[in-house]
Amino acid sequence: MYELLKKDGLAKRGRLHTVHGVVETPVFMNVGTAAAIKGAVSTTDLQEIGTQVELSNTYHLHVRPGDEVVKKLGGIHKFMVWDKPVLTDSGGFQVFSLAGLRRIKEEGVYFNSHIDGRKIFMGPEESMQIQSNLASTIAMAFDECPSSVAEKEYIEQSVNRTTRWLRRCKDEMARLNQLPDTINKNQLLFGINQGGIYEDIRIRHAQEISELDLDGYAVGGLAVGESHEDMYRILDAVVPYLPERKPTYLMGVGTPANILEAVDRGVDFFDCVYPSRNGRHGHVYTNYGKLNLFNAKYELDSRPIEEGCSCPACRTYSRAYIRHLLKAKEMLGMRLCVLHNLYFYNTMMAEIREAIEKGNYQEYKKEKLCRMLEGEK
Repeated sequence: MYELLKKDGLAKRGRLHTVHGVVETPVFMNVGTAAAIKGAVSTTDLQEIGTQVELSNTYHLHVRPGDEVVKKLGGIHKFMVWDKPVLTDSGGFQVFSLAGLRRIKEEGVYFNSHIDGRKIFMGPEESMQIQSNLASTIAMAFDECPSSVAEKEYIEQSVNRTTRWLRRCKDEMARLNQLPDTINKNQLLFGINQGGIYEDIRIRHAQEISELDLDGYAVGGLAVGESHEDMYRILDAVVPYLPERKPTYLMGVGTPANILEAVDRGVDFFDCVYPSRNGRHGHVYTNYGKLNLFNAKYELDSRPIEEGCSCPACRTYSRAYIRHLLKAKEMLGMRLCVLHNLYFYNTMMAEIREAIEKGNYQEYKKEKLCRMLEGEK
């Protein structure tokens, strides 16, 4: 159940109650594609840095170690030793982005595994079955994520198919949640809005899927090459047509500025690989912009990544030491940067929630963006 606690303009402060605990929104979901955050970050680390939701991927866990293996081990929570909510992406995006050779049919998609080349079929029912085996808190509907530069006629056909697939996902999840051997019989289902950068298709699709009364709604197919202006334009157009009293999830987004702008447009769930991916390359986020710790100017810098930050890296280590670790290709350097970045994102979301509660989100957003643009003094 989702509670809408407060609004400040279009910005929403909510609370999602799940079988694995409460999620305070707006929330950034920390991405652990294969049931682990890249950069040697453990689930005990995630607890320490304030993570509310961990996100894993259906496709990746299906090909390795296999969803049946995870089920035999008690589901993803027991498997990775994490007692808070887990959202599993449906695998649709990976099928369409990783699989070089694929055939899309009404029943689903035929493709080859990027691991070993074996033939795989995945459709709505298969995606729901895999996610049920994983026993995640929230399952995402199986959809097609067409290219943002695809022809409008193709996108219309694709969106219509995604709607038909969504109905099949809903029916299959209802069936699975009734089976005696299902680990999580309270698994939630989020549907995904598609439509490229075409406002009319997006709006029509949002209206259609809203009628299905799902547990939450995502906006997919953005942050895949279109401009930030196009992304914000689509959000302006489509979010008002999604149920206000259900979670609204912008998939795969993004930078701190993207999140601040999307919250202002009514979005309250986010995920992105940026904090961990950038951290592994020595790029760290601060309230004064992003720093590249490989830069020579940090060689003798005894300050933490950010003064006043309480993350595990900043509490103990200097920029100079972390830079040395990165240059020496020591895993600890990557780990500390990833921990800092995830802590920064999780802390920013807590600040966003507080600002909405106080009714001063616009002031908070403006000040945050200005400081990031100004950079370090």
